[in-house]
Amino acid sequence: MTRKPEGPLRTGFTTGACATAAAAAACGALLTGEWVDPVEITLPRGETPLFALAEMALGEGWARAGVIKDAGDDPDVTHGALILVTVRHAAPGQGIVFRAGEGVGHVTRPGLPVAVGEPAINPVPRQMIARVLTDVAEARGISADFEVEIAIPGGEALARQTWNPRLGIVGGLSILGTTGIVRPFSCAAWIASIHRGIDVARAAGLSHVVGSTGATSERVAQAHFGLPDHAMLDMGDFAGGMLKYLARHPVPRVTIAGGFGKLTKLAQGARDLHSARSQVDFLQLAETAAGLGADRAQIAACNTALEALERVGVPLARAIAQAAQAEAAQLVAGAGISVDVLVVDRQGQILAEAGPG
Repeated sequence: MTRKPEGPLRTGFTTGACATAAAAAACGALLTGEWVDPVEITLPRGETPLFALAEMALGEGWARAGVIKDAGDDPDVTHGALILVTVRHAAPGQGIVFRAGEGVGHVTRPGLPVAVGEPAINPVPRQMIARVLTDVAEARGISADFEVEIAIPGGEALARQTWNPRLGIVGGLSILGTTGIVRPFSCAAWIASIHRGIDVARAAGLSHVVGSTGATSERVAQAHFGLPDHAMLDMGDFAGGMLKYLARHPVPRVTIAGGFGKLTKLAQGARDLHSARSQVDFLQLAETAAGLGADRAQIAACNTALEALERVGVPLARAIAQAAQAEAAQLVAGAGISVDVLVVDRQGQILAEAGPG
């Protein structure tokens, strides 16, 4: 078991952030012949960290840079891994094309945010890398036509310690991250921060708070309800921890916003929604889908909750929203709290909304 460090926990950076920094450095060297070390990038929430380069190589038509991933105090299997990015010139008009190098997997099953056959480089890292390469190219008056290959030496072995093989990602790890920041795993510390957020909301006299599973659902819920920043609770995976504290320290209304997969787990009775501590019960999900006219066996055989949603559509999202709302309401029963649920997709669209009654 990984021991938690003493004192404040140190945040780190995602594989996506490290790959973006390496790509920025490699592209700059490819176009100018000079290296910038350390290299600065802008993360999705506006932070501008510096990344030291662990490897630099330059050849005819290509440049390669490496960044060592620092996951902070999080017990991440990729902590200390070398994230290598090779940038090559591509044919004019080709745009930016992503390739998987050594230790980066390919998607082989549906239901993931990346299409089957594609390198397992998630949408936000792709967007981050495309943005920095476009900026570098435009600063020199050329179009951003590049081939970007990401590699993690030893990544195939590391991937066996993750859910990638079960999800049909073969050959290595995924390049992940929605904010660029790794928040260290500490149930106690995270739940304590949720408690403090509730305390602040109550002290400010707020009548409505939102607990979100991630950055996209938080942004959507905040805009949907027009709430201030201090009404937004960084719930993450700890739905149970948030709701149990609210039961003792009530706010008149709480919304739980999240993606379909995590809210499916809440609907099925999970209180901790982390992938390492709870899993979707596909037999139970198949029963729900069958009640909507879907093929029970087909849904039971799905690889991910997202695949089930794609097969059944919005009616399944509505059913999960209703079931999740009932589970959440049960945890705050008697506290005088109105509970509602928003199911938000990866593009930031609200798929379903369920409230009391």
